[in-house]
Amino acid sequence: MRVWSLLKFYTVLVYAFMFAPILVVLILAFNSSQFGGFPIEGFSLRWFYELAENEAIIRALRTSVLLGLLTALIATTLGVLASVALVRYQFRGKQWITTFLITPVLVPETVLAVGLLIFLRWLHMPRSFGLLLIGHSIIALPFVVLVVQARLVGIRKDYEEAARSLGASPLQTFFQVTLPLLLPAVFAGALFAFTISFDNITATIFWRPSGMETVPTQIFGMLRNSVSPEINALGFVMICITVGLPLLAGAVARYFSRRKI
Repeated sequence: MRVWSLLKFYTVLVYAFMFAPILVVLILAFNSSQFGGFPIEGFSLRWFYELAENEAIIRALRTSVLLGLLTALIATTLGVLASVALVRYQFRGKQWITTFLITPVLVPETVLAVGLLIFLRWLHMPRSFGLLLIGHSIIALPFVVLVVQARLVGIRKDYEEAARSLGASPLQTFFQVTLPLLLPAVFAGALFAFTISFDNITATIFWRPSGMETVPTQIFGMLRNSVSPEINALGFVMICITVGLPLLAGAVARYFSRRKI
């Protein structure tokens, strides 16, 4: 009994260690004082207003949102097509392709970032937004593949075979039968891809062109000088986006699953 009590106490300490820094950022984002620290002097939205007027941060936010949306579009499209091919068809080298698609999850992000950068320099391609987009898509693709494959395995092939027996072409079968059944996983995978791109910093530092900042690299640059209260407000916004979107994706996936769409 005493062992279980110690185990519970240790678990609580682990969770406290993990989430206490996040809670501190959330609280200090509303601190009216210019100097972040406890006890807070009062509740204020001052730093959110100043954040909205900071052109550099707004520019970084636009870049992150655009990059995240394009990454979600590319990774989801490729992930869905790859998942359908890997689950529904048999061909030579299938296991190798599956391993290749999931490899970016297994390789340390720094190694992947340096490797892609060296490869593109060998091709005499400079760092650009396109390179950043390719890199983020490579990082996000395995997560989309894993989510969509898990859903596709559970969808009976009988529905597609019935549509084909009634005269539907393979393309019609995909868009009118497979894709609607797959929609919750597609939506969840797109949100995961957006979130992964939005808060990525390690690979972004290697791939971004000079003068371009995303929200994480902007925060990293601001931290070099001092811990401004605006950083706490920006951290609050990032936490809401990166935590809220996966929760929203899970809720939407459960909703559509219950409706058996």
